[in-house]
Amino acid sequence: MNLWPTLIGALPFDWAQLEFMQMALLAVLLASPLYAVLGCLVVNSRMAFFSEAIGHAALTGVALGTLAGLTDPTPAVLLFAALLALLIAWLRKSSAVSSDTIIGLVMAGAVALGVVLLSRGGGFNRYTRFLIGDILTITPTELAQLATLAVMTLLIWAALFNRLFLATLHPVLARSRGVNVWFIEALFAVVIALVVAMSIAWIGLLVINSLLILPAAAARNLARSAAAYLGLALLFSVVAGIAGLIISYYAATATGATIVLVALLLFVLTLPWRRR
Repeated sequence: MNLWPTLIGALPFDWAQLEFMQMALLAVLLASPLYAVLGCLVVNSRMAFFSEAIGHAALTGVALGTLAGLTDPTPAVLLFAALLALLIAWLRKSSAVSSDTIIGLVMAGAVALGVVLLSRGGGFNRYTRFLIGDILTITPTELAQLATLAVMTLLIWAALFNRLFLATLHPVLARSRGVNVWFIEALFAVVIALVVAMSIAWIGLLVINSLLILPAAAARNLARSAAAYLGLALLFSVVAGIAGLIISYYAATATGATIVLVALLLFVLTLPWRRR
């Protein structure tokens, strides 16, 4: 960690001399592989609505952490998001109701509960930072948590990639090959929930899903193989993260939303190749 400020501080830019920008850049570089890897699988399995639901429902985790007296509600947010992901996975398996209906109902109930709990006594304004996010305030402790989550996620991805990719791309074929699709889907859902829940304080729950989806969607416009798909998603995620961070510094705009706009631009620029 001590070497990082020296390396970045050697760059001939004024933003590179600021400690909070150095920390934010490291956070972007840690988070980008997560968004790229998970985003590819989310786009493949058409689970964009699921990750959106988890992001919005994480507000209830904030409320529960606050009611429990936690100074930092992150542990409550992570636990609630993981449990909610398992609930949705179980309902999708055991219920005849369509997946989008289940996700919509669970999200509506969870978000409503969070708003009710946080608005008691008119104190909801104190929690608007979770709506917008601020990666410029990330601390060394939070960076360590993000790094731990990144390592855990990438290890799971490396160990289960073939089964994850097959289960998200073609569940019926995956079952015929002996893959426990429900377990894979539940594990995948929990990992998404943890990454989204961990990120909302820095990116904001209003735009976190876009950051997860857009680099993978742009990569899909260009890729002709699984390897190219993952590689391009990683490239677009890193480029959007770094460019959005620097642009937000000079433009004095919300960093998370600025990163999303850069990712959206990359998606739009790749659309002509998709049509071809």
